[in-house]
Amino acid sequence: MKKYYFLQRVVRQFLVIATILFSGLHYAKANEINVSAAISLSNAFKEIAALYEAKHPMDKILFNFGASGSLLQQIDQGAPTDIFASADEETMDQAVKKGLIIENSRKDFTNNSLVLIAPIHSNLDIHNAGNLLQPTVQKIAVGQPKIVPAGRYTQKFLQQNQLWDKLQNKLIIGQNVRQVLDYVARDEVNVGFVYHSDATILSNKVKILLDFPLSHSIRYPIALVKQKTENTKAQGFIDFILSSTGQNILNKYGFTSVSR
Repeated sequence: MKKYYFLQRVVRQFLVIATILFSGLHYAKANEINVSAAISLSNAFKEIAALYEAKHPMDKILFNFGASGSLLQQIDQGAPTDIFASADEETMDQAVKKGLIIENSRKDFTNNSLVLIAPIHSNLDIHNAGNLLQPTVQKIAVGQPKIVPAGRYTQKFLQQNQLWDKLQNKLIIGQNVRQVLDYVARDEVNVGFVYHSDATILSNKVKILLDFPLSHSIRYPIALVKQKTENTKAQGFIDFILSSTGQNILNKYGFTSVSR
C-alpha cells in the first residue's frame, strides 16, 4: 500500500512538472521582428506577414509604416528596427552612408511607377503634365519631397518639364503618399501624384489619368538594420518577401517584379 501511494505521489509530481514545462513552451514570448517600411507597402506587407506568421508561429512581425525619409530619421535616432524597406534607392543610400544597415543584405525587391490620379467621378480632361496649368486644376496633392520618395520623384519630373515653379500656388503637400491618396479619394483636391500601387487599393474611389515615364525605374530596396543584438529571424522574413509567394502578393497590390 505504501508503495502504491508513493507511486501516486511521483506521478502527480511528474504531471505538475510536465504541465509547467508545457505551459512555458506554449506561452513563450514570440520572436519579434521589427520592420520599418514605406507606407505604400502597408497593404501588401500585412498580407505577406500574415502568411509568414502562419508558417512560423513563434515569430511576430511588428510594423512601423511611414514616409521613407521619416523612417530613416527614426532609425538613425535609435528606433528598434530589424528590417528597413524603402520606397526609393536614394533613402537607402543615405542609410548606407550613415552606417545604419548591413550592406550585403540589401536587395531590390519590387518596382513601382508614378501616376497622376483624380477622384473617380472627375471630369478633368488631362492628357499630359502641361494640362495641370489649366484653370480647372486648382489643387494638386504631392508628397513632401524632403521625406516622401513619391514627392521627390514628382518634383524631379515636374522640374524636368519646367512645371514645378509654375505650379507652386496649386500644390497641397502631404506628409506621406497615403495622405496624398486620401486627399484625392475624399475629393479635397483635383489631382494627386501617387504610386501605381496606391491607386490600385482605392480603385473604387480614384482613377489614373496619366502614368509618367521616368528616366529610371522606381525600385524598392530592403535591408537588415545594424543592431547591437542581431535578430537571426529577420533574414527569414526578407527571404519570404523575395519568394514567389511574397512577390505574387506584391503584384496583386499593383507592384511589379524586379528583373534579376
